Amino acid sequence: MRTILLTIATIVVLASCNENKPTERKNSPAEIIHVKLLPIQGDTNINVINVSGSLSTEQVANLSFKIGGIIENITVKEGDKVKKGQLLATLKSAEISAQVQQAQLVSDKARRDYDRARNLYADSVMTLEQMQNAKTGLDIAQQGVQQVLFNQQYSKIYAPADGFIVQKRLNAGELASSGTTVVAMNVSSAASKWILKAGLSDADWAAIALGNNAQVTVDAFPSKYFNALVTRKSLSADPVSGSFMIELQVDFKDEQPAVGMFGTASVNPSKPTVGFSIPYDALLEANGRKGFVFVSDDRKTVKKVEVTIAAINNNTVSIIDGLEGHAYIVTSGSPYLNDASLITTL
Repeated sequence: MRTILLTIATIVVLASCNENKPTERKNSPAEIIHVKLLPIQGDTNINVINVSGSLSTEQVANLSFKIGGIIENITVKEGDKVKKGQLLATLKSAEISAQVQQAQLVSDKARRDYDRARNLYADSVMTLEQMQNAKTGLDIAQQGVQQVLFNQQYSKIYAPADGFIVQKRLNAGELASSGTTVVAMNVSSAASKWILKAGLSDADWAAIALGNNAQVTVDAFPSKYFNALVTRKSLSADPVSGSFMIELQVDFKDEQPAVGMFGTASVNPSKPTVGFSIPYDALLEANGRKGFVFVSDDRKTVKKVEVTIAAINNNTVSIIDGLEGHAYIVTSGSPYLNDASLITTL
């Protein structure tokens, strides 16, 4: 019995000692996280800007009727290959034919009036001014005939050159207003040039200049690289996407691409971009051009900072902003860190 009481007393004393034991430090050695650090060094060779877009030819024709009317027929569909002079669309001819006949009748009457006035002037019955007015009326009527004949000619749409139908915007039976695009085609001939249209951010747009070199890849021609030049920079943002468009003229050599193919380009801007190059594993998360990394200045503590991404390559990430003034970047162990973490290097 005495032994049992002694044991209980010992347990009580030990429990009391544990309750009065000072709290251990929050940052105990067990909480120190092992990481790998890499010195942050500036990089002035971040010269590649990656863009993507679709292919088209240099010349795009938006074809329309000279006059308005009901569309009678459209002989092509999107994707069709057409030849120069091929009939593409027509308007119903009843209205324009009536206008031609009306103009011709007005011209015939003006001719009769002028002939009568000339004979009367010869008999001194009509004055010179009256005869001249009749001649002016005849001239106006004849010009009216030429006008409606011209309009009649352009009540049909013909292909201005060899190419491809990119878009059919109206169909037979619809009302086409004067100048409204009915079909759009890309001109594709031996003299035409292929271009890649791509949208850029304002920073990338400012870094690229006309004449900069680029390399283009197209999924249709795997493992092939095509030389290109920046030939155009838009001076206003696209109202839908907010990006700034550029055009690259691509030399496809003996290959024959198609309008609308997707392509990517690596543009070499003439102005070097000052920034930083870090391992891909150091990037925690990315959303568009923004991302986060952990940095350290004393090799003991870390801080999470936001960075601006210029480009993501196979094993590296090009950073143009966010790492200034920091000494080291964490390349391993980041998922276990927060701003209060203590670290040690492996």
